[in-house]
Amino acid sequence: MKLVIQGKNIEITDAIREYVNQKIEKAVSHFQTLTTEVDIHLSVARNPRINPKQTAEVTIYANGSVIRAEESTESLYASIDLVADKIARQLRKFKEKRHDNKIQSSPKTIAVVDEHPVAADLIGDRTPELPAEVVRTKYFAMPPMTVQDALEQLQVIDHDFYMFRNAETGEINVLYERKTHGGYGVIQPRNGNGNSKNSKTAESAAH
Repeated sequence: MKLVIQGKNIEITDAIREYVNQKIEKAVSHFQTLTTEVDIHLSVARNPRINPKQTAEVTIYANGSVIRAEESTESLYASIDLVADKIARQLRKFKEKRHDNKIQSSPKTIAVVDEHPVAADLIGDRTPELPAEVVRTKYFAMPPMTVQDALEQLQVIDHDFYMFRNAETGEINVLYERKTHGGYGVIQPRNGNGNSKNSKTAESAAH
């Protein structure tokens, strides 16, 4: 198992590295047959007086899947403790799902997103503005998968959305958690005539 530790605005000392190794290796020790690589990203704010949070983020690559957890506290060691516990729970959930072809036994519903005409000029005479600084860039492999597979991934990455390549259309889709009405939705690109290639524009699972 490959373990990589990176830091932002913080020096990764031998003491920190040893503590991370101890906590994370213990958290994933029962799942080493699933785990191929573990990335740990530690960061602190540039101005601790304004933002005292110290963050520990763990990303695990397990047999083509990505499992992620993040915790922030005012103590880096406390953040490492919390994220180690969370990633262990995420791995346990992932392992359980591998033994079950169905995500849950609860019934699934389809939510259709109303399509509204898109204005030809969305920004008027304003000049598009890009962020002054790209804070972080991530690269992920995107093997084709079904919406059901993407939903399984979303439930173990500690995010409220998941980007994936739809196996049916070959297009990049975004699966997201619907905060107001519950369940999940799928964002799909339009083709040239303004209609989506797939008539099913959103899929959600009721819980």
